[in-house]
Parts: sequence; structure tokens; C-alpha cells
Amino acid sequence: MAKGSGNVIAQNKKAGFDYFIEETMEAGIVLQGTEIKSARNGKVQLKDAFVRIRGGEAWISNMHISPYEQGNIFNHDPTRSRKLLLHKKQIRELEGHSKEQGVTIVPLKMYLKDGFAKVLIGVGKGKKNYDKREDLKKKDAKREIDRAMKERSR
Repeated sequence: MAKGSGNVIAQNKKAGFDYFIEETMEAGIVLQGTEIKSARNGKVQLKDAFVRIRGGEAWISNMHISPYEQGNIFNHDPTRSRKLLLHKKQIRELEGHSKEQGVTIVPLKMYLKDGFAKVLIGVGKGKKNYDKREDLKKKDAKREIDRAMKERSR
């Protein structure tokens, strides 16, 4: 199965708008029992999440997984930091990228692949406001072209 493919649970559309994604990487994620149950129900939000390298390990912060409805007193904290499962070489590579000025590591999507929860993380450089406006102009122009082609084919 290709990287980034599987049953998509959550997607971070804001990351594509706020960053130029230069490189992507697939990582496993360590979840508790109630977290994976809630994630399978699609109760995950990646909007403000980011990846940080601490002590030779990759951690994802601010990813919100809602508490499981049928959970009891053992339910999880919704925004706790969760460990990402990567090879040492990949972590060193991410650490090198994160030390560069203006570079952020953000989760792009979370999905289930062969029964395991995976996160597609991307190394992104922040966009300026004029870059964002340019992207919106391109998107509008493409939409107009598609609309015109559809009208013409009728």
C-alpha cells in the first residue's frame, strides 16, 4: 500500500494552506485503548497539531482526540503528547530539518493502514500572506477553467 493511503480518519487541510510541504514521511503513533476507539469513530482533529523532537524521540503535540463516549474513568486526556514511531535515521533527518529557520513539522493526515493508526507528517516552510493569496488566485482560475470546460462539453 502506498504512503498516505488507507482509511483516512482526519486530514489537516490548513497545513497545505499555511505551509509549502517539502517532504512527507509516514509514522506510526502510540495510542491508548480508548484513543484508538475514538479515532476509529473519526473524533480526531489535527488543525493545531505539530511535531517536536525531544530526547531522540518524535512527539506529536496538540492533536485532539475526543474522549471515547463509552469510556469510563480510564479515559484519556484529549490533547496529551503522543509518541511517533520512526526509525532513528528518520528522527535524525527530521531533527536536522527542524533546526532550520522557518521550518515546521506538521501532521497532514491520520489514517488506518492494515489495522494500525498511521500519521503522515510533512516538513513545511511557512507561507507568507502574498503566497496564500497567489494560491487562492490559482485555485479560483482552475475552478473557472473547469466550469468553462464543463459548459463547453454540454
